[in-house]
Amino acid sequence: MSEELKNSPISPLEDFDWDAFEKGETQKNESYEALEAAYDKSLGAIKDKEVTEGTVISINKREVVVNIGYKSDGIIPYNEFRYNPDLKVGDTVEVFVENQEDRKGQLVLSHKKARTAKSWERVNQALENDEIIKGYIKCRTKGGMIVDVFGIEAFLPGSQIDVKPIRDYDMFVDKTMEFKVVKINQEYKNVVVSHKALIEAELEQQRKEIIAKLEKGQVLEGTVKNITSYGVFIDLGGVDGLIHITDLSWGRVNNPADIVEPDQKLNVVILDFDEEKKRIALGLKQLQPHPWDKLDENLKVGDKVKGKVVVMTDYGAFVEIAPGVEGLIHVSEMSWSQHLRSAQDFLKVGDEVEAVILTLDRDERKMSLGIKQLKENPWDKIEEKYPVGSKHAAKVRNFTNFGVFVELEEGVDGLIHISDLSWTKKIKHPSEFTQIGADIEVVVLEIDKDNRRLSLGHKQLEDNPWDNFETIYTVGSIHEGTITELLDKGAVISLPYGVEGFATPKHLVKEDGTPAKQDEKLQFKVIEFNKDAKRIILSHSRIFEDEQKAEARKARKAAGKQQPEDQPVASSSNIEKTTLGDIDALAELKQKLEKGE
Repeated sequence: MSEELKNSPISPLEDFDWDAFEKGETQKNESYEALEAAYDKSLGAIKDKEVTEGTVISINKREVVVNIGYKSDGIIPYNEFRYNPDLKVGDTVEVFVENQEDRKGQLVLSHKKARTAKSWERVNQALENDEIIKGYIKCRTKGGMIVDVFGIEAFLPGSQIDVKPIRDYDMFVDKTMEFKVVKINQEYKNVVVSHKALIEAELEQQRKEIIAKLEKGQVLEGTVKNITSYGVFIDLGGVDGLIHITDLSWGRVNNPADIVEPDQKLNVVILDFDEEKKRIALGLKQLQPHPWDKLDENLKVGDKVKGKVVVMTDYGAFVEIAPGVEGLIHVSEMSWSQHLRSAQDFLKVGDEVEAVILTLDRDERKMSLGIKQLKENPWDKIEEKYPVGSKHAAKVRNFTNFGVFVELEEGVDGLIHISDLSWTKKIKHPSEFTQIGADIEVVVLEIDKDNRRLSLGHKQLEDNPWDNFETIYTVGSIHEGTITELLDKGAVISLPYGVEGFATPKHLVKEDGTPAKQDEKLQFKVIEFNKDAKRIILSHSRIFEDEQKAEARKARKAAGKQQPEDQPVASSSNIEKTTLGDIDALAELKQKLEKGE
């Protein structure tokens, strides 16, 4: 019993009928009937599975007690009211009558089901009327939040939480906020809400007021709102401006996040703005003096400087020698070599380099640098290091139809003419003899210092074998050879000792009248040897043709001995004269005739 009941005086009811009580009649018949009728009337007004209204009579952390005018009060779990943190005793709420009386005689109510029963109708009405509603943020989801609106789970996109980007979504969980319904998918029963929409109208007015007061060159304080790869968005107090990446610093910026950080407050200058497009261009570097204005006044052409490679292109490298002060090293100033090469062959971004100032224009804020100048020009002492006749190792760099370009060292190139590659081989293209990147031994034949050219030879590393070939391949000598190539004009024949000869088609006819074939091995007679031109002319046909002629001569000679008896015999003096006087001339004439054939 409560203290209040204990202390209050107790007295009998004045109009209580004790006689009726003794007889077992607690009420008069007419009052009992009225009470029963009223009771039945109250019970009949409430039906199961219907939505009605009730009054909150008590609240604790676990339950909310609601009176709906029934014989007992209903108890609803408090978590069904999480969306409404302002709930208090005396508030009218909608409830769904689950059961008028459970096994314990308790009235069973649900606020959640009451909200759900009318939620779809109410959410559509909120969209039509552009109504501001309250919602409870239940949890995070991909791209935004899940919001309880009238018992329906609506989606709140991350971009619609606030006008500025939100980095910590968790801070909004379990909060009740005001929203507007912005989209409903009737087919899938999807609802999208926005909190940002509530404040955009107010911000739009603020933007107009701020933009109306803007002037180029004006310095304002702003807050870093968003960082992108191309720049930084700054909140100027209701209106956004963009600092392009090129206006963040006088030096090169690879990532804007290296210069500023989220929510950082900065002073920025207005570079330009467009009222119609609501675009505001801001600058940060413009508030700092230009680095070129602070460059050492004593710096001049010829001085050495150190810096870091910040940008690479095919034609050169940009080197930052001080924040915001860059110089260009053109690829032609990276090496004494005359080869066309890319700057990436010499340097890469991040390299620390030392260079020489070649040009310096403070007005135009331009500087050109060189690194090859830090090394001695190899052509200054070319005659000392590479004298005529000296032998060296080189590397093949390039081919042309007429020769091979080789590199003896960085910046020193030379040409081996195709005729100076081999004493014996007939080379049509240098790729038949060597390959790019291969090492090759050379001899310096000639130096042109003014034009920076070296004439080189490879065959000169060996003695001229044609001095020996002259004694081996004499005219009339016979050698075995293999046909390595058949052409319209004749055939190339491979001979011993690595030398090649040539035979015309008529000298390739075999004794049986058929022509010689590719890769066929035959005997060949030398009919011409030219040492200077390195040419050997051969004939297979001449071998059996000469034999046939010799046999014919023998036959004629034998026939000449069998003369008739009545034929006069020449005197010995006449025979001797013909033999001794004409034999040399006849032999020479015969040789010329054979060559002509």
